[in-house]
Amino acid sequence: MTLVKFNNHPVVKRFFDEDAFNESFFTGFPPVNIYDHKDHYAIEVAAPGREKSDFKIQVDRNILTVSQEKKESTETAGDIRQVRKEFGLKTFKRSFTLDEKIDVEGIVAKYENGILKLTLPKKEVTKESSKDITVL
Repeated sequence: MTLVKFNNHPVVKRFFDEDAFNESFFTGFPPVNIYDHKDHYAIEVAAPGREKSDFKIQVDRNILTVSQEKKESTETAGDIRQVRKEFGLKTFKRSFTLDEKIDVEGIVAKYENGILKLTLPKKEVTKESSKDITVL
């Protein structure tokens, strides 16, 4: 499985080591963890403050896309007026290239405690059978 990177900005790479600073910090993408298990891959997307209905997950031509669009409310209640806003939820879109080992039909997503967890099962590997053939 290959991560498709966006915004490979040479200035950022020149001044900061990617191992020390996650690229997602500079690009606005949520950070992800990817694990390779014996029978599946697991992707964790850090996305706190969302609802599971905010996410859109799709596979098209072996590209897995995870996106989220949050429409923030600007309404005020009664005589309350917001005077400063320093945080909010940003829209994001992350894409991953899937290899032929992934069973696309079996992908499962679950959102809990601010983490979107995707399970990408691996296809069963069929063993090549060998057989001696007797000449008649």
